[in-house]
Amino acid sequence: MRRVAVVGAGAAGALTAVQLMRQADRLGRAVGVWLIDPGGRTGPGVAYGTCDPRHLLNVPAGRMSAFPDDPEHFLRWLTDRDPHAAAGDFVPRQVYGQYLTDIVERTAAASPHARLHRVRDEVVAVREQGFGPALRLAGGGELRVDAAVLALGSLAPAQDWAGAELRGSGRFVADPWAPGALDGPAGEGDVLLVGTGLTMVDVAATLARPDRVVYAVSRHGLLPQEHLPAAAPPVQAPPGLDGSRGLDVLRRSVRRHLSATRRTCGDWRPALDGLRPVTAALWQQLPVADRARFLEEDLRVWEVHRHRMAPASAATLRTLLASGRLRIGAGQVVAAVPADDAVTVDLSDGTRLRVGAVVNCTGARTGPRGTTAPLVRCVLEGGYGRPGPAGLGLDTAGDGRLVPAAGGPVLRLWAVGAARRGNLLETTAVPEIRAQAAEVAGTVLEALTDRRTPAPTDRYGQRLSTSPEAAELYDRALGRILAGRLGAEELLGEAVAADPDFAVGHATLALLGHERGGVGQTPAALASARRAAAVRADDRERSLVAAVDACLTGTEERGKAALLGHIAAHPRDALAVSAAVPTVSFNGVTAAEEAWALVEGLSGTYGDDWWYLGQLAFVRQEQERWEEAEALACRALAAQPDAGHAVHARAHVYYETGEHRVGLAWLDEWLRRHGDGAAQRSHVAWHAALHELSLDDRPALLRRYRDELVACRVGGGRLLVDSASLLWRARMTDSWSGELPVAELLHAAPPHWLDAPATSFAALHGALALAAAGDVDALGRLRAHALAHHQAVFALLVAPLCEALSAVVREEWRQAVRRLRPLLPLLARTGASKAQQEVVEETLLHALIAGGEYDRAERLLADRLERRASPLDWRRLEAVRGRGARWRGPVVVGGSWERARSA
Repeated sequence: MRRVAVVGAGAAGALTAVQLMRQADRLGRAVGVWLIDPGGRTGPGVAYGTCDPRHLLNVPAGRMSAFPDDPEHFLRWLTDRDPHAAAGDFVPRQVYGQYLTDIVERTAAASPHARLHRVRDEVVAVREQGFGPALRLAGGGELRVDAAVLALGSLAPAQDWAGAELRGSGRFVADPWAPGALDGPAGEGDVLLVGTGLTMVDVAATLARPDRVVYAVSRHGLLPQEHLPAAAPPVQAPPGLDGSRGLDVLRRSVRRHLSATRRTCGDWRPALDGLRPVTAALWQQLPVADRARFLEEDLRVWEVHRHRMAPASAATLRTLLASGRLRIGAGQVVAAVPADDAVTVDLSDGTRLRVGAVVNCTGARTGPRGTTAPLVRCVLEGGYGRPGPAGLGLDTAGDGRLVPAAGGPVLRLWAVGAARRGNLLETTAVPEIRAQAAEVAGTVLEALTDRRTPAPTDRYGQRLSTSPEAAELYDRALGRILAGRLGAEELLGEAVAADPDFAVGHATLALLGHERGGVGQTPAALASARRAAAVRADDRERSLVAAVDACLTGTEERGKAALLGHIAAHPRDALAVSAAVPTVSFNGVTAAEEAWALVEGLSGTYGDDWWYLGQLAFVRQEQERWEEAEALACRALAAQPDAGHAVHARAHVYYETGEHRVGLAWLDEWLRRHGDGAAQRSHVAWHAALHELSLDDRPALLRRYRDELVACRVGGGRLLVDSASLLWRARMTDSWSGELPVAELLHAAPPHWLDAPATSFAALHGALALAAAGDVDALGRLRAHALAHHQAVFALLVAPLCEALSAVVREEWRQAVRRLRPLLPLLARTGASKAQQEVVEETLLHALIAGGEYDRAERLLADRLERRASPLDWRRLEAVRGRGARWRGPVVVGGSWERARSA
């Protein structure tokens, strides 16, 4: 039996212990969990140990589940006890403490493989002992374990401000949450609370009474903001947020975001809540000096807006303030002289108070230096850990493992919760802690796998419940998927042949088949994945199979929720992240700002990994941050020249910035060196053809099609995505004379892409191919399929697109224009890139010109030239003007006009 210690039995420790037991059971692994804390209760800790029912959670019940993969768990537990409870309720904190205690006890009682040992003692030191740590207890003795997780909670508040005389008196309350702390001198006469944050709010509610005044003071005198009774959904963070550009730029961008949201939503809170997924990434991007500035200049303002009071708590505070029983001021304690029955306190604003007690409500200490906690001092002095960035907490790797000091010994020590503040900034709320507990528990159990027979993992450390042979084949396939190389399906086929019970292998085959628009092998692969997951799989693998199942068989909303929930619990599952983000390999379940936030939020998880840099480069080009996208793509390609996402991102940068000749030369060179074996070779050739089209080089465009995009050179859905779409685009721009050779593409393409496509992306390109063939009847059948499809985007976009394209084929230009224009804003929902979506705009432009609507065509062409240089668009603009369109004023194209002339 492997032995794991969890040091601290508050919320973070309790959730980690529960995850260790749950995941050990799913792995069928014998594990002993020692939960060590001197407190008498397991779960509540300081945060939820209060017995005062006026102390409320500052997060609604619906967002307080202990489990990232079961977001309604706490709400179900609560409604079992109170049928009237609702998701928006702010319940007493003691109730949540009871919930944590209950899930620990229930999990321990039901666990067949894990054993929980509760040790009521304090760990005061740690030392090396073989591969694992040895923990020295305050009560004597030593506990030797294979790994330990530090769930220490927040460090005790600093007390230096109080002075030795006050601290040594009996009228100073150093920790208001210590049992009985507020029953002594704080129960006599007036009282001074130092600190005006959430701790003060609760302590004031407890101590307030008609015959006393509660004074509260802090340097700034700021009070926490309050939650609205009915919270609005978060507003996604704007794409321009980037900490690497410095604190001043970031500060201005955040303020603009808050102001814009206030104007549109009537309140700033949805904007701030929308920053939560990207807060850690922004913090990590900030230069070191700017992090220190943020802590000094912005932290308190951030905290009073970010960590808000429950509405009922705010109402209590307003009542106390209105009655004069609570008085708030800005200032600092400069002197405090205790006497037998009172303390005389002088504040920096000249105020003198005489109070019965002074209560320390300053909040947790931010950094470990100077702490009196013996275990933290031992960790630092022994070199087992080091202070975190900006002096906050302890430095940890992306998986929570402590980073030793330079030259220090490496121990199996991990951290969850407040100790990771330096790396994450936001790490003390339940939504962050529950995700950390799940991830750290899985990482610890993987690290403790028998060294003689290590469990196979993929390249990102994700455990694979299969044989070493199948795991090696899978990891090679994953590498090809991430790089955008051919052969992944063949390797996966070999993997599941080697191990028919390999759930992740089957699920990946099903996912790839669906993404390629397949209908033949996909259901069988999915059924095999479900069966195998029931036979042999861990928590992550079951979650992945369930997410793939939901994406392939459920509604858009269900599939998206399942996949994003899986990523939240298992952020290093690169396959899942790839499937969630629209790229050259996957259509994705997110788009625009949501996809950007997902990728940006994983920076701390993947760092400088070449695949992740390519994903981030694609995000940056979609945000029109061209220089950053270029730099990220180059970094990825330097590490992995075959990195498909980085190639794709750079191709888009060249196209969107109008660098057609440079981009064309670079793409041709990459195709020459790395094109063989690239799954996206035809797509890279398509990008090169777009440059040739924009340059109005018809002979080059024809050569490109004949050399790279004819039916015998392209396979599967790419026959439609790249080849057929290019032919239609060439026809819409009058760049192809004569009959389009589309019949050979339709003959070789997967039939279901044309009559029953599984994805809206496939349907979009199937419709374009049928239009290129002039087959109005087939477009009608595709429209009927779209109207009957379970995904909403089919009826919303695909069906009217079929009608619009049919109108184009029949040369009914007015009807075509009327149906095409509303579709442009919806195209992103198919997962198509901006360059792919542009083919519909080209169709609209063609219909406008053919229908004689020259003014509207002229305006559209001017808008396009504003976006990027294009000799093709310049030629068409001159042609439209020559046909009698009346120009009202000069064309303004942001300097791209002259570039267009000379490109």
